[in-house]
Amino acid sequence: MAKQTFTTGQVLTAAQMTSLQQTAMGGGAATAKTASYVLVAADAGTTVAMNAAGATTITVNTALFAAGDTVFIQNLGAGACTVTAGTATVATAGSLILPQNDAGILYFTATGASIFYDYIQAGAVSPLTTKGDVYTFSTSDARLAVGTNGQVLTANSAAATGLEYTTPASGGMTLISTTTLTGASVTISSIPGTYKNLVLQFRNVRAGSDGGIRVRVNGDSNTRYRTYGDLGNNLGGASFNATEWTSEYGGNSSNDSSSANWIIYDYAYTTTYKIGECFNWFVGYNNTANSDSTKRYFGYNQTAAITSLDLFSNIGNWSNGTVLLYGVS
Repeated sequence: MAKQTFTTGQVLTAAQMTSLQQTAMGGGAATAKTASYVLVAADAGTTVAMNAAGATTITVNTALFAAGDTVFIQNLGAGACTVTAGTATVATAGSLILPQNDAGILYFTATGASIFYDYIQAGAVSPLTTKGDVYTFSTSDARLAVGTNGQVLTANSAAATGLEYTTPASGGMTLISTTTLTGASVTISSIPGTYKNLVLQFRNVRAGSDGGIRVRVNGDSNTRYRTYGDLGNNLGGASFNATEWTSEYGGNSSNDSSSANWIIYDYAYTTTYKIGECFNWFVGYNNTANSDSTKRYFGYNQTAAITSLDLFSNIGNWSNGTVLLYGVS
C-alpha cells in the first residue's frame, strides 16, 4: 500500500488493512518493473520489483519523499539493478548494485537524502570464476582475472580496479645454457643479444696437464685479443695480440678443483670494443694442498656483437667440468 494520509474516524477496509500489514511486514505489494525506473512519490511505502535480463537502474530524486519514508527494492531479474542517486543523495555501507535475488530498503532521512540498506550485499555473491582470480573493487565488487605465469600484481590508478597484472621489469641473471666441457673445445652458439652482460661460470674444471681456460669470440682466431694479469699468486703475465683470451689454472688430477667466473660487458653493443674480467680459483695441484687464484682483465678490439664463444682447454682435452652461461639484465 502506498503511503496514505488518514483522517480522524476513518474506517479502513479489509483490503486496506491487509495492504498495511503487508507493508509493515516487508514492503507491501510489489510494482513490477522491466526497465530502468525513476522513483515517484507514490512509491513511498511500496515495493519496486525489478525483473529484467539486462542491467537496469532505479534513480532517486529529491522533493518526492519525506523523512521516515521507505521504499523496498528487490531484483528478480538476471541483470544487475543499480540504485542510482539522481538529485537526491544515496548513502550505503553495502553496495548499491543488486544482483539477482538481492534486495534492500531505501530509507529517507530527509526529503533529499536517503540511506540504502542492502540486505545481502553484492559481496555475498562472488564475482570470481577462475583459479587465481582476485576479488577487488571498481564501482562495485569486481573480478580481476589472474595474470600469466611470472606476472606481478601492480597498483595502477588508471585501471578500472586500481590493480593490474604486469610483466616485471627485467633484471637479475637468466640462465641461457649449460654446457659439459669435453674434447679439446666446446662452442656455445646462438647467444641472444637481449642482455647487458654475459657471465660464464666454470665449475670443477680439469684438463690436460694444465687446465687453463682459453676463450675465443665468434670463431675469430685473428690476433685481436688482450689479456692482462692482476692480483693473485701467479699472474702468468699478460698476453697481447693473441688469438684468444687466456685464464690460468685448471686441475689435471682427480682431486684437483678449479672454478672460474668470467664477465663480458656490453657484449651485444656494436659500437664499442668488448671488455671483461675473470676470476679463477684453484685448489690442489698434483694432489697437493697448494691453491692459487688469479684475476684477469681482457679486451677484444672488434665492435661486432658476441653471438658465440669457443672454449678451449689450455693443454690437451677437457676431462671434467661444466660451464653455465648467464645473461645479466
